[in-house]
Amino acid sequence: MAFWNSKSEEAKKTDIILPEHIGIIMDGNGRWAKKRSLPRSVGHREGAKTFRKITRYCSDIGIKYLTVYAFSTENWKRPEDEVSALMKLFKSYLNEALEDFKDDSIVVKFIGDKSHFSLDLQNLMIENEESSKDRDGMVLNIAMNYGSRDEIVRAVKNISTDVKSGKIDVENIDEALFSNYLYTAGQPDPDLIIRPSGEYRISNFMLWQAAYTEFVIMNKLWPDFEKSDLDEAINIYSQHNRRFGGV
Repeated sequence: MAFWNSKSEEAKKTDIILPEHIGIIMDGNGRWAKKRSLPRSVGHREGAKTFRKITRYCSDIGIKYLTVYAFSTENWKRPEDEVSALMKLFKSYLNEALEDFKDDSIVVKFIGDKSHFSLDLQNLMIENEESSKDRDGMVLNIAMNYGSRDEIVRAVKNISTDVKSGKIDVENIDEALFSNYLYTAGQPDPDLIIRPSGEYRISNFMLWQAAYTEFVIMNKLWPDFEKSDLDEAINIYSQHNRRFGGV
């Protein structure tokens, strides 16, 4: 399936509705490697290549926000050698990322609890955020040591602290205020979440933000995910009538 460039005249002739914010659960790297009798680390490296390709494509077609699930709070339970290989991959990628998306004017943000990573990785995350903060292109949220339940608990604790200190009044707590205590504060909720690999679960990803998100499950492992698959997911999204509880 060919897609369109949002800046072209042809785009205006289509019925495609472009999501403002897309979330992707990048699933299936390990299974991709296993099917080929390769180490799981090879699957993660191939998945990183797909991430770069799809991120640039999202930017090119006019997506304003992209959130990718890179490493969850539960992923620490994986075998020690796999976690170690992932940390090395992250470090290598973050060094490259300082230049990687400069020409695309992509703003890089990290959501999740960074404190569990090595100081080297934490500093690279900060450096990537600082070096890209003044760009005016797509916002890329990379979820690292992210879990939505953990995010919600963190928000509750911070709100409680601010209530105790008198910074906010308990009567003023509403959905909008709560959203401002999440990692995605100031950003729109995802319109579309894509899960490759054929798994039908949300895996602790953006539970609060996904209240009215459209989900597209695709039976393809993440390293095999192509631009045409993103096109297909957006096309499916475009066919849905989003009523947000209305008629």
